[in-house]
Amino acid sequence: MTKNGKVYLIGAGPGDPGLLSIKAMECLQIADTVVYDRLADPRILSYAKKDAEMIYVGKASSQHTMRQPDINNLLVKLAAEGKIVARLKGGDPLVFGRGGEEAIALLEAKLPFEFVPGITSAIAVAEYAGIPVTHRNVAASFAVITGHEDPTKGASTINWSGLATAVDTLVFLMGVENLTNITQQLIAHGRSAETPAALIRWGTKPEQQTLVTTLGNAASDVAAAGLKPPAIFIVGNVVKLRDQLTWFDTKPLFGKTIVVTRARAQASTMTKILEADGARVIEVPAIKIIPPANFTSLDKAIDDLVLYKWLIFTSVNGVAYFYDRLFKAGKDARALAHLKIAAIGSETALALNAKGIYADIVPAAYKAEDLAKAMAPQIKQGDRILLARAKISREILPETLRSLGAIVDIVTAYETVTDCPNRDILVEALKNDEVDLVTFTSSSTVTNLLCALGNDAVLLKKVKTAVIGPVTAATCEKHGLTADINATEFTINGLVEAIKTYYKE
Repeated sequence: MTKNGKVYLIGAGPGDPGLLSIKAMECLQIADTVVYDRLADPRILSYAKKDAEMIYVGKASSQHTMRQPDINNLLVKLAAEGKIVARLKGGDPLVFGRGGEEAIALLEAKLPFEFVPGITSAIAVAEYAGIPVTHRNVAASFAVITGHEDPTKGASTINWSGLATAVDTLVFLMGVENLTNITQQLIAHGRSAETPAALIRWGTKPEQQTLVTTLGNAASDVAAAGLKPPAIFIVGNVVKLRDQLTWFDTKPLFGKTIVVTRARAQASTMTKILEADGARVIEVPAIKIIPPANFTSLDKAIDDLVLYKWLIFTSVNGVAYFYDRLFKAGKDARALAHLKIAAIGSETALALNAKGIYADIVPAAYKAEDLAKAMAPQIKQGDRILLARAKISREILPETLRSLGAIVDIVTAYETVTDCPNRDILVEALKNDEVDLVTFTSSSTVTNLLCALGNDAVLLKKVKTAVIGPVTAATCEKHGLTADINATEFTINGLVEAIKTYYKE
């Protein structure tokens, strides 16, 4: 053994990745191997080191990727090899998470471990449904019960006679498949069939479903609704408080599944905004931002900045790549002191602000035609203009400026290429009618997604489309897609507001 191995038995929380603890994140960041369950949100795994070994051991009812004894042995093996292991489990590792069994296996092998508590679904899922497990005027006690006892025990060890009437709020985990037996036992031991009850599936996630019922009707209502695991079952008068305390599933975009096609590096900002408004987001990057084949033309232009009167940026990416090469040339913002700066879009202008530059011109409408119109009164015959942009772009801006007598040098600051790593996920969601809206933030996201989908692109005609600006809308229409939502403010926030307004109306 080259180093001391150790296993962190980590609770990943009930589903919302924002509920992961700081300590859990820190353990993931140092782990050599991550052993994870079915219920862990995939984004939680992104905290792991890039070279970490990832082992999926998730279990669903009657479907085991790896049985528990084998998981125990795996943890022992990995720790004995000197590896730092993050054993990631949904909820809390010791609330029906079998973390105790795994810890005992490590203890018997004389290997170190630590418990990292997680937020249990027994409380968090109820809260996301607007149901407090206790309330001063309604419930002074609650119990958390497994809905899926160890089948090898032979007989139930749950004290039904005491449980049914002695505790105000009952929370059953993993109980959907045994719901008939659970409800029958509670009623038989004195709990009224009229007791309010609720089932919450995929709690704390945008897919959350809540079914309010009664103890007596729960089994039949679940069957009629086709509600499947994973779900929790809550019994008690606290369920009535949902009418007053509902908050998560009243968000403006709750229940909507929205596809984000921005480049992966930029998608997270839009995803966070949409999720904050309750949407389920599927990230399907249609483009990837990459450096050009070489920086020869850009580097030469930076060396010759003194020759130019204007410098134009058309995107945030152009700003980022230009400044990277500017710094590599040993220069900074002082090299731009003699230049007038123009930018398309408020986000591009903000990117310049972050570099200490205020653009002289930012057109009210964020498109090339409007920038050319705004610049026209200030352009003189022979003015030399540097345009740093993507390799493939519309020619309207340089052509218009040249018609005014300017000399326009176009340099490639970056390239956009087709990149659709989640193509199959999108196709499956489209085929299952799970998508409500696809968003496009540029013409390239439209054309590249259509290219990546190939024959499956016809599936996009079944869903609504939201775009930024008339140019992107025109590209959609050119390819047979309707721009159902077109943001009047050409920014991500403007697009999200347009989407919210559309669904509100």
